[in-house]
Amino acid sequence: MNLENYEMLPVEAQDVQIVQVDAVERANVDSQVATAKQYPRSIKRSIDNSIVMATMDAETAQSCGYALPRGGKPITGPSVHLAKIIVSNWGNMRTESKVVQITDKQIISRGTAWDLETNVASAFEVRRNIVDSKGKRFSDDMITVTGNAANSIAYRNAVFSVIPKAMVDKVYKAAQKYITGDLSDEEKLIKRRTDAINYFNDEYGITEAEVIKLCGKHTVQQIKANEIALLLGMVQSLKDGDTTVDELMNPIRESKEARNSKLADIAAKAAGVKEQPQPEQPANQTQDYANNKPARKSLL
Repeated sequence: MNLENYEMLPVEAQDVQIVQVDAVERANVDSQVATAKQYPRSIKRSIDNSIVMATMDAETAQSCGYALPRGGKPITGPSVHLAKIIVSNWGNMRTESKVVQITDKQIISRGTAWDLETNVASAFEVRRNIVDSKGKRFSDDMITVTGNAANSIAYRNAVFSVIPKAMVDKVYKAAQKYITGDLSDEEKLIKRRTDAINYFNDEYGITEAEVIKLCGKHTVQQIKANEIALLLGMVQSLKDGDTTVDELMNPIRESKEARNSKLADIAAKAAGVKEQPQPEQPANQTQDYANNKPARKSLL
């Protein structure tokens, strides 16, 4: 066999290339760590700047929280948007999130956060289903949307496991207080509550009675500032794709109490139709069914 047209490359060449890439990456990391040590962060300035950004306007403040139904109870906390705000002010960090695997039924995302100044790192993996209740696989566009949502959750979990909770809570509470506003006056509370209930009804078809149950209350008067903040967190979760209306409402709409209430309503409507009295006709308008002719008016 003629080998004149073939070029012989040593196997070691690939190893050398890998070593060079690793060396460049290591040099980049070492440079960033050295910079972080040389210019340490100011915790007070980081907190103050984060609060200013989180309370810039009502829309930004609302995006800083989320609320998800889990086991019949809503879980609330700081959102991925707040994580990005805090990271930008905390400084000296490396963060990322990406999809690492797509199986037949799930998409797997990994988020990582590394504090270069304190040398504390964390990584989280999040799995999201990409099949519907009937076992049908999502379309490519929906898989992309699901992957983005998984990336956001993984990023949020990684960041908040590195940045101290004391700082996160301080900024989160400031944002929550901003979106509820001054509700010390009863009139302001009623208006804010009414606006929230109407929004759920207009945008998602969720009734006032269902909103009350979402808050874990029995009457609308029990919905106060904390419950309004909870409702706004649910709205943000719906906007971000962390949950859907079905996931949010199924525990309420499919409960035994809800099914019994529906059956009672159906029975009441059926009974009302069945027992509805027929309008009485005047005596002078009675029909002579035997002759199929109108009966003569009585002279008496």
